[in-house]
Amino acid sequence: MEESFEVALTVNGTHRTARVPARRLLSDLLRHDLGLTGTHVGCEHGVCGCCTVLLDGEPVRSCLMFAVTASGHEITTVEGLAAEDGTPSPVQRAFRECHGLQCGFCTPGFLCTVTALLRETPRPTEDQVLEGISGNLCRCTGYQNIVKSVHRAADLLAEPVEEAAGRRRGEPDGDAGLR
Repeated sequence: MEESFEVALTVNGTHRTARVPARRLLSDLLRHDLGLTGTHVGCEHGVCGCCTVLLDGEPVRSCLMFAVTASGHEITTVEGLAAEDGTPSPVQRAFRECHGLQCGFCTPGFLCTVTALLRETPRPTEDQVLEGISGNLCRCTGYQNIVKSVHRAADLLAEPVEEAAGRRRGEPDGDAGLR
């Protein structure tokens, strides 16, 4: 009988525990033990990026990482990107608005990757976007709409910051006349 280990981690803001064999992959823990099937497994070699999740805010390939090494860390999966009330994140909204997905298999990995990219580089250039998503493969879209989605997400993320900055400078609130 294979020895198992207790894994305690925070997944999408919730403390979770599971008892797993030492060789259980993080992707399998998420999908099979915790029921978070939004994390997809494509190549199982870390090449396609479908299994990308955020580990302490940084993108990692969950198909290459043992679950026991994630113990004590914070994991964000695609299910954890939306607000608590289910409102899609700006990145999720942008992918929907710009048709940055087709079959959707690679989408969870792209969403996690882009979330981290835009946290690090809020207004990426075209080259920075291409470099940032280069570790994720899509077989359907041709990437044009994915790139558009990244730029749209950057715009959406900047809107509240720009609005707040305008109010701090004493500019009128955009809907002040509606009150």
